[in-house]
Amino acid sequence: ANNLKQPGQPTVLHFPAKYQDVMQIGVIFWNSFILVLLAYSVHEIYTIIQSDISISELLHVFFLGGVTMLKIIILIFLASIIWVPVGVVIGLNPKATAIAQPFIQFLAAVPAQLFYPIIFILIINYQLNVEIWTTPLMILGTQWYILFNVIAGVSAIPKELKLAAKNYGVQGSLWWRRFILPSIFPHYVTGAIAAAGGCWNATIVADVVSWGGKSFTATGLGAYIRMASEAEDLTRVVLGITVMCIYVLFLNRFFWKRLYLAAEERYSFTGY
Repeated sequence: ANNLKQPGQPTVLHFPAKYQDVMQIGVIFWNSFILVLLAYSVHEIYTIIQSDISISELLHVFFLGGVTMLKIIILIFLASIIWVPVGVVIGLNPKATAIAQPFIQFLAAVPAQLFYPIIFILIINYQLNVEIWTTPLMILGTQWYILFNVIAGVSAIPKELKLAAKNYGVQGSLWWRRFILPSIFPHYVTGAIAAAGGCWNATIVADVVSWGGKSFTATGLGAYIRMASEAEDLTRVVLGITVMCIYVLFLNRFFWKRLYLAAEERYSFTGY
């Protein structure tokens, strides 16, 4: 009876001692391989960059990465304001969920390039700010991750909790602050991480809008990589991608990972 797994108790796998030794050796070998590969990659990147890149340009590229990061933070915030309420409304209605999900999947498959003519015409006709009006192209294809995960989060809320909130008369802002937002928070964080990651990739396409022989270029790391790629400048392509990886790794390690762990520890429905 002592070996029975209790509800909510994580499954722990126990291996014989001889297999544990083999697994430990395998982990050490794998970690050593990753360290060697990382050291080799750093050496190769340094070799490519150091001969042709000045300190001022290096700092400028990091500045461009900071601008792109700021854009992504603002876009994730705005997309969350729009799609979290929409996802909650859809997720609370199973019929609406069944109808909306195929439609959302279709929209998620639409490439951002289809909106280039619209963005270009708006910028030309209304003299719009390029720095602002090219940013929607970064989020158009990735915002759906937030909506998908919010709908999944609402659908995963145990029926008992929904009934309890209804029976106790939890309504209005209290319902949002104390019930629905904490309930969907782990799913929302997952969607926000995926959306932010997609934005970093999309910025390479979104920062430079070309149509009819004309083009507009916004300030950002994506434009730097795009122009270096078009000029077949391998050194600057490597530099731009390296800086982007540094920013993504930094955010994942010091922001998203901590936020995800906090969401899992405080707001997961363990035991249901």
